[in-house]
Amino acid sequence: MKQLSAEVLSNEQLLPPFAHAGGRATLGSRLIWLRCPEIAAGARPGQFVMVRCGEELTLPRPFSIHQVSREGIAIFYAVWADGKGTPWLAERKEKDSVAVFGPLGNGFEIPPEGENLLLVAGGTGIAPLCFLAQEAVKQKRRVTLLLGARTEAQLYPPSLVPDGIKLVTTTDDGKGMVTQLLPDFTGGADAVFSCGPLAMYRTMAQMPELKEKPAQVSLEIMMGCGIGVCYGCTVRTTSGLKQACKDGPIFNLNEVLWTELRE
Repeated sequence: MKQLSAEVLSNEQLLPPFAHAGGRATLGSRLIWLRCPEIAAGARPGQFVMVRCGEELTLPRPFSIHQVSREGIAIFYAVWADGKGTPWLAERKEKDSVAVFGPLGNGFEIPPEGENLLLVAGGTGIAPLCFLAQEAVKQKRRVTLLLGARTEAQLYPPSLVPDGIKLVTTTDDGKGMVTQLLPDFTGGADAVFSCGPLAMYRTMAQMPELKEKPAQVSLEIMMGCGIGVCYGCTVRTTSGLKQACKDGPIFNLNEVLWTELRE
């Protein structure tokens, strides 16, 4: 784990603002590249970094590692209209410095025998799955990515999806939620990897197609320290209490007691 001051290489808006009834509004979603080769060199798909977003905020914020390069890492994040941390991060310009430490947590585990991988992303859930798709393609695995969003305008740009994978997109106001397409693709998958909202995970946990299928999910919840000290991200599982930052953020789908996890 490295703690350092990372130079901002770029910080661009990818998706427009969005507001929906009963949910948090965003000022858009952005992609920021940070120069931190030391973190990139040790990162694994599914891991995250903690970023200090402004001097007045005492707690750093967790962000999934979205992509890696020799120079550093990319973070794909929603800018919350009612937030303080992400609006601050959105204002960072090229050559600004951002305090970051990581990589943290465990990562996705691609089974040695898994030739056909199914990735399921709900909204900004594409964040850790893009890195996973990159790594899986390098390993010569066959990858299908189901990418869902609320509207067409909120879909992650297909041009930024790694080459060499099969991409299937859907929207809530079009073909339907990504979980509605899932049963059509699980049969040919050796393993399933997912990131999205809790409601999506709760639906997946009830699906017969995934009861016996290896399925890993990235659990994105509030964290205080990111290293297992504060116990602020405790999760109830079938094997007792675990910490999302230290024991996760990757969990087996059927390991988490979803009905006891709050939004």
